[in-house]
Amino acid sequence: MTRLVRAHRIALLAFPGIRAFDVSVITEVWGTDRTDDGVPAFELRRVAADPAPVTMRGGLALTPDRTLAWLPRAELILVPGLDDHATPAPEPVLAALRRAHARGTSIAALCGGAFTLAQAGLLDGRRALTHWALTDLLKTRHPQVHVEPDALFVEDGNLWTAAGTAAGIDLCLHLVRTAHGAEAAATIARSLVTAPFRTGTQAQFIEHPTPAADRDVDVLAEVRAFALAHLGEPLTVAALAARSGMSPRSFARHFTAATGTTPLSWLLGHRVAAAQKLLERTDLPMPEIARRCGFGSEVTMRQHFASRLGTSPRAYRTSFAQPSRY
Repeated sequence: MTRLVRAHRIALLAFPGIRAFDVSVITEVWGTDRTDDGVPAFELRRVAADPAPVTMRGGLALTPDRTLAWLPRAELILVPGLDDHATPAPEPVLAALRRAHARGTSIAALCGGAFTLAQAGLLDGRRALTHWALTDLLKTRHPQVHVEPDALFVEDGNLWTAAGTAAGIDLCLHLVRTAHGAEAAATIARSLVTAPFRTGTQAQFIEHPTPAADRDVDVLAEVRAFALAHLGEPLTVAALAARSGMSPRSFARHFTAATGTTPLSWLLGHRVAAAQKLLERTDLPMPEIARRCGFGSEVTMRQHFASRLGTSPRAYRTSFAQPSRY
């Protein structure tokens, strides 16, 4: 007998002025049935104060299929960014967000959606971020918010905020990865033709003068490709720098400017991601996974899982191991 599995309930919060791009990202991640590919079932609802179509820029409109009364059923609420950050969200929407947060529901805002959470008073005294070009505006209008300067996304008190545009995809995939495992997030990412996760911060995208030489960009890309193909080897920053033809100090500086993170942090992030996949897909023992992913020992792997994922490799396997499809 087939066991029925309840779909995870997701709410897309809609009101006039929301960005069509963010609506599309949310719909692509949670509104497409990928259960045949092993992704959990999602029930995505377009929630608004009333059933009237919600207007967006460019002559687009979004038709809600639920009102705010449905929000208590949602396990996750997504707030799109805004076209005009000076326009306040309707008070019924803000009140509904306050009630949802009081219930303990996870709420995630994409790009300028942080302004909506701030208007609701939910970000007072908390860490948050938005697009780098809007950081000063968010600080000025909501001085009680601790605005992060350059992350891709942050979480504080079950409230998630993301930097601009493409960082909304990063946050959505991270939320799927956290709740349902790396393989589910990777499957969705492949469908979107994007990376399952990006390391670094939005500092790499802040406007700077164009470098005089493009050679460094090509060399760093080659070094990163080499590192990904040899994660199981004892790679060091000095060895990677030598491969690039730079001194370790120069290599670290150029690498951080290009990726928004240090070479060591980038390498550890990809090693953890590789271990997540092996934990989900295989029955390999922990020491072997640690060896293949370049951690050297199970103890070291466990330490990095704890610091980056807040869990242990064994607990992660218990939660996200994929049953064989063959």
